[in-house]
Amino acid sequence: MSIHRISLFVFLSLLWTACTPVISTPESALPSFSPTSPVLATEPPITAPESTLSPFSLTSPAFAAGAVIPERYTCRGENVSPPLSWSNPPAGTQSLVLIMDDPDAPLGTWVHWVVYYIPANVHTLEENIQNGHRYDDVALAFGKNSWGKAAYGGPCPPSGTHHYVFQLYALDIVPNLPEMAERKAVEAAMQGHVLGYSELIGIFSH
Repeated sequence: MSIHRISLFVFLSLLWTACTPVISTPESALPSFSPTSPVLATEPPITAPESTLSPFSLTSPAFAAGAVIPERYTCRGENVSPPLSWSNPPAGTQSLVLIMDDPDAPLGTWVHWVVYYIPANVHTLEENIQNGHRYDDVALAFGKNSWGKAAYGGPCPPSGTHHYVFQLYALDIVPNLPEMAERKAVEAAMQGHVLGYSELIGIFSH
């Protein structure tokens, strides 16, 4: 084939290509991808509604949580029990038990006060409440403290600052306990029957 014929073939090929229409795909037919679009769809987090009830809580009008217990309620003063109040015991509460102790005592935890047979509908213990105090047909019972008495014994630390823990238990039973029950017996009777617990801590120093 001569050089003249080859040149003519190439020229005709280029001319055909230039005259052929270009078919383009419209933009609407193309899939669109956004760099900000998530690849996977996720469900929104599920949040439980907040409870409208306040928690079971123990307080005293005589002192705030973590504050100094007034001298009136200690061995330096009148040594009478402080007023206590609580709110929102759990549903199903049949009775309550109160225990006060000092975990900082040098010979181990010292029990200052044990109270049982507190009726479920009672929300306060008044100041200087006594063993056998009656609520209708129910009488409070005091257990034996570390002095061996069925009574309240106020803070009386030998030295330093001690923490006094008032522990309130809501029970689904009325425990069957004897008079002057010791703390261990009370705790054994509560085993498996505690619906709620609240505590209040005060301090006192020598």
